[in-house]
Amino acid sequence: MKTFVVAALLALAAPSLWAAPKDCEALKQEIEVKIQSTGATSYTLEIVPAAEVKDPNMVVGSCAYGTRKIIYQRNG
Repeated sequence: MKTFVVAALLALAAPSLWAAPKDCEALKQEIEVKIQSTGATSYTLEIVPAAEVKDPNMVVGSCAYGTRKIIYQRNG
């Protein structure tokens, strides 16, 4: 019975161990590819600390356990 309880607890904890934070630069690159596929040419993607985000509508990604945000700005 103890073995079953231990196995159940380990099974419940395992997904949180697999969930590693996404690398900010890698996520920014993925987002950039998606934006470019829409034909957009004049834009800026920037990685900033979450506390510096003034307009949540500009956020297109989150990384580093939510401590950093990727923001999108149109140019021109």
